Amino acid sequence: MKGIAHFITGVAIATFFPAVVQQAAAGSVLPMLGGIAGILPDTLDFKFARYFERYDTEIDPGAEPDAREIAEKLVGAMRQAYETGKPQNVMLHTIRLGADLWRQYIIRFNPAANEVVVRIGPVVNTGQVPFPGSEPQGAEEVRLKVGVPMVHTYDAENRVDIFSGPSFKFVRKGDQLHVHFLDWHRRWSHSLTLAVALGLLAAGIAALVELLIPGGLTSLPLWVGLVTGLGFAGHVLEDQLGFMGSNLFYPFTKERLIGLQLLRSGDSIPNFLTVWTAVALIIFNLDRFSAAPRLDGQVFLLLAVALPLVVLGGFYQLQRRGKAETKESLQQRDIVSETEEVEVG
Repeated sequence: MKGIAHFITGVAIATFFPAVVQQAAAGSVLPMLGGIAGILPDTLDFKFARYFERYDTEIDPGAEPDAREIAEKLVGAMRQAYETGKPQNVMLHTIRLGADLWRQYIIRFNPAANEVVVRIGPVVNTGQVPFPGSEPQGAEEVRLKVGVPMVHTYDAENRVDIFSGPSFKFVRKGDQLHVHFLDWHRRWSHSLTLAVALGLLAAGIAALVELLIPGGLTSLPLWVGLVTGLGFAGHVLEDQLGFMGSNLFYPFTKERLIGLQLLRSGDSIPNFLTVWTAVALIIFNLDRFSAAPRLDGQVFLLLAVALPLVVLGGFYQLQRRGKAETKESLQQRDIVSETEEVEVG
């Protein structure tokens, strides 16, 4: 999901508590705290965790990329991971040609054929729009056999073009080599256990502040902790609707649990529906917890929440079915959309 969707979801969750709404009416920023907690998981990843990642191999194609050289380095890292049993973390750098120009190249892992495929693509702008006829003359796909049994745990095709490139971690498990896409993303930062820990921490800090201020301890720390923890958890659970999933119970679990694959986080309809539904629920909660409610709750929820979810949600699923043949190549939007949003910001 886009950042705005996670933010407004956190705000909406906070408004389900009458005490929070009442305090907000008196000038409290508690609902905003829920929104901030809602965008915190991706902030931790893209503004912190990614910069502490260490790579065993970095592939920088340069201004004149060689598809075979890229493929050989990838296959070399994969074989090393399999033969030594030590995971290999590989970073693929982008090819920037100008302020708004990038050379695209495509990496495809094909477990069925046991090969890695690399193709040098066209020049694109920052909007990822290709320039016609900009593909290198005589460029062909380079296919190299991996030579070890491979399982690709994410997407079949990966387009490397703008901003920061993707990374892959090759890990041997038993007799198979697993390919993990952006291994640093949605790990410890996207766990429900961290949501609980942050909620307790926020409550503790709020309680400490109140103890230092004349007037004594109130119920505010409870609501601060609850709003923070639930806003953070809302983000994690929303991400679980997509493909990549999250490490839900870190440190008790070590790997991401695959998502429900109901949507792609970069798609416009799921993001619009999330924002629309969250805003509708905020309005509903503000009204029902007011001194003089004006809305017919059941009618409002039916028309403003249920109807859009059914109509637009149904249209989205039909749209996805129509693109079923390109499902694998489009899965990468789940993370690329998040990366691009943060880079642009």
